Amino acid sequence: MNTFISGAAHILLIGVGATAVMDAWLLLLQRLGVPTLNFAMIGRWAGHWRRGTWKHEAIAKAAPVRGELALGWFFHYATGIAFAGLLAGIFGMDWVHNPTLLPALCVSMATVAAPWLVMQPAMGAGIASSRTPAPAKSRLRSLANHTVFGLGLYLAAVFLAWISQ
Repeated sequence: MNTFISGAAHILLIGVGATAVMDAWLLLLQRLGVPTLNFAMIGRWAGHWRRGTWKHEAIAKAAPVRGELALGWFFHYATGIAFAGLLAGIFGMDWVHNPTLLPALCVSMATVAAPWLVMQPAMGAGIASSRTPAPAKSRLRSLANHTVFGLGLYLAAVFLAWISQ
């Protein structure tokens, strides 16, 4: 297999694996009664883009979009794959084949900027959840989720490196 395709396949699998680890975390939180992400709202937000609407006062009050839950899950996994690509782009394919934890955690901490500065303001929650009832709790939840995602990046890369030998 050529190097580009092999590298792309590794990045795809690392992104999917890391996102699945984050989903397992979210499922655990949900079972413990902790409110978690509603992927239908992410799909609703993305679904309104084709209509030229990027920002909402409150995404829950925006008109529903057909297939918004599926679109939200697609967007969630595509973002995870993109962040895995960012990690490989910054630390190189050597990291993909010989992963260490610190780079994965550093990238995952940096990616928390996406929800804080883009998604939450665009969905009506304000910068870093400033317009929510408990901003500090929401921020900590975002940090925890992205930390788990970083752990997932590392674990998925370790697993792929192990089965590739």
